[in-house]
Amino acid sequence: MQNWIGIAIWIVMGAAIGLVMRALISRPEEQPGHAQVIAVLGAFASVIGGMLGVGIFHLFDPRALSIGGMASAAVFAGMMTFIYRWGLRTLI
Repeated sequence: MQNWIGIAIWIVMGAAIGLVMRALISRPEEQPGHAQVIAVLGAFASVIGGMLGVGIFHLFDPRALSIGGMASAAVFAGMMTFIYRWGLRTLI
């Protein structure tokens, strides 16, 4: 049960990081309804990053509510939403 709670925390944290990144990096040509897309992208990236962090830092005792899982979920969600908001949008 503790792992499901940790994964739910990753999802909420990733969506919040995505929305914070949306507020920090403003795009004047942005279409309406973009907040939902960036929140889903942040949540998805947070789950992937959290799984990678648990796999790397806590290989023999995998727990979602761990320092490695939470930190890597936050870093990966921030990195992916930053790349989407700043990097990919300016290249197109």
